[in-house]
Amino acid sequence: MSAPEPIFRRVLLKLSGEALMGSQSFGIDEAVVVQIAQEVREVVRLGVETALVIGGGNIIRGVAASARGIERVTGDYMGMLSTVINSLALQDALEKLGVVTRVQTAIDIREVAEPFIRRRAIRHLEKGRVVIFAAGTGNPFFTTDSAAALRANEIHAEILLKATNVDGVYSADPKKDPSARLLREISYQEVLEKDLRVMDTAAISLCRDNGIPIRVFDLMTPGNVRRVICGDEIGSLVHSVAGSRSRGRRALRP
Repeated sequence: MSAPEPIFRRVLLKLSGEALMGSQSFGIDEAVVVQIAQEVREVVRLGVETALVIGGGNIIRGVAASARGIERVTGDYMGMLSTVINSLALQDALEKLGVVTRVQTAIDIREVAEPFIRRRAIRHLEKGRVVIFAAGTGNPFFTTDSAAALRANEIHAEILLKATNVDGVYSADPKKDPSARLLREISYQEVLEKDLRVMDTAAISLCRDNGIPIRVFDLMTPGNVRRVICGDEIGSLVHSVAGSRSRGRRALRP
């Protein structure tokens, strides 16, 4: 029996910073980073062009810093720097596994990473390199979810994969409401109207306006990233019309 084939040619995987903590309360758990890197390597081996965006919540969040008295814009820039730290950690883990990577940052830190240049990022992907987009959008007041949606659009990704610590989108917070239901499919509009907090409003709207589906799934189940890439309908799909099967390929434009 032949191995499943990928149904996507180019994807963007969004990881939360908290995922890198593992069971720790702060920082980076090296074992978790290696596990994530192994998942990404399996996708690359399938020939899928892969980009990543990582949050920084395991180190510092701009909103949280602001709540502690740090000026909001300063706190957001601190959060951007934390995403750079996470991106370098994942780059190191990937390259130790033989995966060629590039980190591109939205703020200029040329000593450690390339500046974000859209056409260069696409060229890296075409050559089989994993591109890790760091420092969010480079602007305060925007989350790394927004950065993921923005970069997915800029590189013409066929799908945005939102890897989380839950197994999909629920009708309510399952930690607070035991009657919450897992929603296998839901439209962008429903997510916005019901304020389901899958991603922030700007990210959902950007994906909706440009027809990029979002697959929300549990990152920590081994093999899930590969399963999604190969068409397994795990987790939840956020797309244009609930009930249709719009997981298809978008044309890759230069």
